[in-house]
Amino acid sequence: MTVQAVLDEIRGIPGTGDVIPIIDPATEEQITEFTDAGPEAINAAVARAKAAANSKVWSAMPDYDRAKVLWKVADLIDQNAELLADLESVNTGIPPIQAQTIVKVGSEWFRYYAGWCTKIDGIARDVNTGGLTGVESHMHAYTLREPYDVVALIFPWNGPVFNFCAKLAPALAAGCSTVVKPAEETPLSALVLTRILAEAGVPDGVVNLVNGYGHTAGALLTAHPDVDKVAFTGSTEVGREIVHSAASSNLNKVTLELGGKSPVLIFDDADLDTATAMAGFGCFLHSGQVCMLGSRIFVQRGVYDRVVDGLATLANNLQLGGPKDEGAMIGPLISDKQLKRVMGYLEQGRTEGVELVTGGHRIDRQGYFVHPTIATKVDPTSSRLFHEEIFGPIVTVLPFDDEDEGIALANDTDYGLAGTIWTTNLGRAHRLAKEVKAGTVGLNCQLQFDHSMPFGGYKQSGWGYEAGKAGIETYLQSKTVWAQM
Repeated sequence: MTVQAVLDEIRGIPGTGDVIPIIDPATEEQITEFTDAGPEAINAAVARAKAAANSKVWSAMPDYDRAKVLWKVADLIDQNAELLADLESVNTGIPPIQAQTIVKVGSEWFRYYAGWCTKIDGIARDVNTGGLTGVESHMHAYTLREPYDVVALIFPWNGPVFNFCAKLAPALAAGCSTVVKPAEETPLSALVLTRILAEAGVPDGVVNLVNGYGHTAGALLTAHPDVDKVAFTGSTEVGREIVHSAASSNLNKVTLELGGKSPVLIFDDADLDTATAMAGFGCFLHSGQVCMLGSRIFVQRGVYDRVVDGLATLANNLQLGGPKDEGAMIGPLISDKQLKRVMGYLEQGRTEGVELVTGGHRIDRQGYFVHPTIATKVDPTSSRLFHEEIFGPIVTVLPFDDEDEGIALANDTDYGLAGTIWTTNLGRAHRLAKEVKAGTVGLNCQLQFDHSMPFGGYKQSGWGYEAGKAGIETYLQSKTVWAQM
């Protein structure tokens, strides 16, 4: 299969809604289009998933056999890695080497969760209890861990292969049937991945792909009475809408991985060269379109100017370009809509008196490219640049004097996805790790990830966790069984 074949295939998928163009963000050219699925297609996909769940064609499959299927999925992703990376690049604009890394991480989701298929268990106890009757009896009690019947998996446009695999691998390992909806901007890789799943032996009806806008296809899924759980990655605003939808329909369970405005604390005793370089890459990767990036940098006052100068040098030397531009390190924003959003924040910053040390403008070429931007003299009490998730290559850099002030600034946000502390004082590092209100904290490192470690957010950055044991428990329900002995 080729990239062009995928572009042609998605164009031919029937639907009843609007025709949605797919734009190459590096060239601003339309590369294909597809039709929003519409209510009938959504209902049919949920019905297929429900039928598969009722038949137990997947959930009752022996654990070892289910594990073998997931392992085969991983192998097939590796065999199709070049195509998937090409689709990732053309659909999101990221450099090929980054796309290849994302695909490699994607296949490992399935290998990791293949191992969990044989390790889903509960607890068992012999209990002498009177229960609520007051008559003491000898009981044997145990718990069962059972999959949700139908799970809707909805994921965003930044890293579609990664997000597809991150949600689907644990859901399948748990035994769930699923309906998958990628973002309308980036639906291409999902076509190949669903084909891979079928080839690997996932039964019909267990994975059902639908395409469409979030406010149409996504809204229909989250409100559907036969959907038992929703797992969503995206903005906090849409996350709130999903919670309201779940509350007003069947109270389906919800897992949310939402926005971030992650702090980076750089102390004067840090390895400043390493800290500056990593903080720079840690805010400009994928043009700032990653939820856990450190978009608020705080530097101890004595080394503030040095770090700002280093960040500016790095920002000015990052080569921007599309997938076909040799040496490109940073790609474009995903869409014209996102470009206008980012430029709007920059204009707002100028009206607030923010100083843009470097950047602040669109690159003069085709594509949705914005120069990496460093903003100083930002008012932390009122600035939108400081408080709101921009999802673009803009970082605010502010000074602080001591630990207390640094932590106060770091935690001055509605979000709590990640945080970073740069210091050679290990006592300080571990002490402050407890103070940062975030689900992931890096000590002298940034953007670390492993499939075995849970990932989730505090505050308005989400509900629940992905990855690790917590990731599969997200897709399991507990049932307690009492047996009179």
